[in-house]
Amino acid sequence: MPPPPAKRQKRDAYKAALNEKHPEEAAATLPKKRFYRQRAHANPFSDHALSYPRTPDSMDWSSHYPDFVDQSKRIEVADIGCGFGGLLFALSPRLPDALMLGMELRVSVAEFVQEKIKAMRVQNAESGLYRNISCCRANSMKFLPNFFHRAQLTKIFLCFPDPHFKARKHKARIVSATLTAEYAFVLRPGGIVYTITDVEDLHLWMKEHFEACPLFLTLTSEELASDECVEIMKTGTEEGKKVERNGGTKYVACFRRLEDPPWPV
Repeated sequence: MPPPPAKRQKRDAYKAALNEKHPEEAAATLPKKRFYRQRAHANPFSDHALSYPRTPDSMDWSSHYPDFVDQSKRIEVADIGCGFGGLLFALSPRLPDALMLGMELRVSVAEFVQEKIKAMRVQNAESGLYRNISCCRANSMKFLPNFFHRAQLTKIFLCFPDPHFKARKHKARIVSATLTAEYAFVLRPGGIVYTITDVEDLHLWMKEHFEACPLFLTLTSEELASDECVEIMKTGTEEGKKVERNGGTKYVACFRRLEDPPWPV
């Protein structure tokens, strides 16, 4: 059997060293990103051996939100393709009463976010910060309705998604005619889908598909300026910071979920 990749060896050695620390010290130690890096592209149509609930009611969230086990509180905010979780950590203090979930397909990246959440909770035990955020490994393109009830969410974030530049790869984009319908299903009326990218073609693609869906209305520039989540989205994500450093352009568009039209009599 060939030896494991060097990257995996380094990660295993890092975890072994962490386990040698005192349990309390280890629990409060933030994970190092360099040991969890993974290629940016993950094929959402591949079989990733995922586990997912048959229905939202069959999902056990007790390990994700231990402070809310005995409550009927539901997740309200979803960060789809959360990456290394920058948006979750930025939003958590701003929306302390909302449960938020990051959904990430890449194994190592999802593990990093989970470990960082654990450490941040320990470091902020007295203030109770970061108890309202969690991350799970999931393929939202396939299983979004398995995790959320109809009209459950108030906010969905699609931050710097994979642009899939080649035309034959466009079917893998996180926004499509089918997926806008699924976002409308899990988003309650008045809820908002937030999108941001540094790729103009992808920005126009997402706008086109959401504007083609009769259940969404594009927010005006005035509404964008008054929404604090828009600014957090621009500056809180890892990709957003990288675009800022490189002097790139951030394209933002947000869409409000409208009320369902009346059934024809």
